[in-house]
Amino acid sequence: MSSILQLIFAISALIILHEIGHFLAARLLKVDVEEFGLGFPPRMLTLFELGKTKYSLNWLPIGGFVRLKGETDLEESAQPGSLQFAGPWTRLAIYFAGPLMNLLAAVIIYAVIVAQIGAPDFSQVLVVDVAPSSPAAEAGLQDGDLITVVAGETIDSTDKLHNTIYDHLGESISISYERDGETNNISLIPREMPPAGEGAIGIYMSNPVSQVGWIEALPMGAVATYNHAKLLVTLPGEIIRGAIAPEMARPVGYKGMYDIYQEVSEWESPVPESTVNLNILQFFATITISLGVINLLPIPALDGGRILFTLPEIILRRKIPLVWQNTINAISMTALLLLFFYINLMDFIKPISLP
Repeated sequence: MSSILQLIFAISALIILHEIGHFLAARLLKVDVEEFGLGFPPRMLTLFELGKTKYSLNWLPIGGFVRLKGETDLEESAQPGSLQFAGPWTRLAIYFAGPLMNLLAAVIIYAVIVAQIGAPDFSQVLVVDVAPSSPAAEAGLQDGDLITVVAGETIDSTDKLHNTIYDHLGESISISYERDGETNNISLIPREMPPAGEGAIGIYMSNPVSQVGWIEALPMGAVATYNHAKLLVTLPGEIIRGAIAPEMARPVGYKGMYDIYQEVSEWESPVPESTVNLNILQFFATITISLGVINLLPIPALDGGRILFTLPEIILRRKIPLVWQNTINAISMTALLLLFFYINLMDFIKPISLP
């Protein structure tokens, strides 16, 4: 299968997963689903009908959709089994279910990555590389060494190692480390003016990892998903305060995603013997989290906008008329489609490039 077909299939699967969330929640909460479509209209054919739901195949082969009874239709909205006839808490649950499925998918993807790579032990510090001709290299430190004590201080984090070294710039310090199960001791002098990118003693550090099972990997996947989603939510603020360059956070369309997919596919996997490319898994985790988070933004026509329309009914006991909702959603959808067109156009005018 060509890479472009792989990408289309994977993105479609994540979008369909989102719609399955809405579908399952609606069925569970007794809201009628009139149509579950694979792809986007116009309709190619009706695959089959089951219960009150028509299952269709549509001509535009990206994603899918769920059409709920009375979602926008004024006549149906007053009928039992329609979305608008249901209570506000029922509608909230259905709106949240789609993004939640995307975030759950990210938890599973990250759990797979953790199970393949292993879980980092943040209480230990591992040397992963040593700069040539640096104090660490001249003292004999090598990649794979586990640093345990520096200047009499027990090292239990990368921050502790960094701070201890920088507290003794220009001074001779002792370092204890483990290599092949044996403890060794060296002395060196941290540089006050190291070359750019090397640090005071010239090491690149990380944390050792240990293999974990699925039960342990799932909560770690949840934490990774939370941190990733938090990064997306705080991204605008980071751009405003200058912590992240705007071009590094540029939204991309289908061509941009394909360009990124092509590039990450060529990166060396952190676990070469793994049966799956973990870089590609990370890429799809980013996409599914983006789908979940963006759909929860309080923008009309998205799930977050529909959630926003439902809140006054809960807080003020007053329902926003459906005709108003339809009008606002239609205007918002037009604006989103124009933005989507602009983003995809920029993919061609100014192709994305990864650092």
